[in-house]
Amino acid sequence: MERRDWSLKLLSELIYIDSLDSYEKADALVVWHNDYFKNHNTIESLDLNSKELENLEELFFRNLNFLKEQQNIASEDMKKIKKMKSFLKN
Repeated sequence: MERRDWSLKLLSELIYIDSLDSYEKADALVVWHNDYFKNHNTIESLDLNSKELENLEELFFRNLNFLKEQQNIASEDMKKIKKMKSFLKN
């Protein structure tokens, strides 16, 4: 039962994180990953039924794509900052 409770908590936290604003969401996803998967836990160790697993899969990939977009935005922002810094030095 402990594994089932842990799995449901993992899923409910991801559902909550998915509802957050962009900046909070990115940070919360990193913390969520570190809390649940950094200690070598895997998807195979979850105790979820098929519907819950489908929900987890959808949320996981949606948030993975979100993080990729955030990474691109951060990269573009860094480029702009470097250009501004270079301009201000001259």
